Amino acid sequence: MSAAPAEQPHGGGRPLIDEANRIMERLPGYRVEIIGGVIVVTPPADIAHSRGLTKLMRPFLAAGLDDDESEIHQGIGLWLPAGPSDYAIPDLCIVDADADAYLIENNCYAPSVFRLVLEVTSSNYQNDLRGKVIAYGNAKIPVYVIVDRRHNRLHVLTDPVADGYETHRVHAPGELVTLPESIGAKVTLDVEEILRAAAPRAE
Repeated sequence: MSAAPAEQPHGGGRPLIDEANRIMERLPGYRVEIIGGVIVVTPPADIAHSRGLTKLMRPFLAAGLDDDESEIHQGIGLWLPAGPSDYAIPDLCIVDADADAYLIENNCYAPSVFRLVLEVTSSNYQNDLRGKVIAYGNAKIPVYVIVDRRHNRLHVLTDPVADGYETHRVHAPGELVTLPESIGAKVTLDVEEILRAAAPRAE
């Protein structure tokens, strides 16, 4: 996500998820997640972040992953099993086409319907590179892709295990990365093209 998050500990005697919803009402347009029992509030994305996501969708669309058996979405809730109120809102995801039937709570869906989640970092990069690696691994999300704008790299994590992923490959500009076909189709990402699209443009 874009810009720096504000982490707020649970307090005031309110259930954590109610507190998260109260913050969303007070800060429309902000992304509010509960990762590891901590509310993380992230301001709206910058235009480069959005541009990167738009470019990223193209190879997934071209591969037919938004057709019969799967769908591509931005910003839908993923219920996390690690805590009683934990949930994340990945920037981009591929889910089974029947995901609507797996609504858990608070507009969040069961992790079993997610084939891939993807995050584009900003100053919130440590959450994407650490906290969400643990959260998505614990949720057994098969593929986690991180567009790391801070370090100009693309991370592909596969084979989820407790507290992370068994396989974590880091790719530099100039590489072509083919994602596991378990997502539903063969998709190859051009690392340089993606990072260039997601980079802020010089004035």
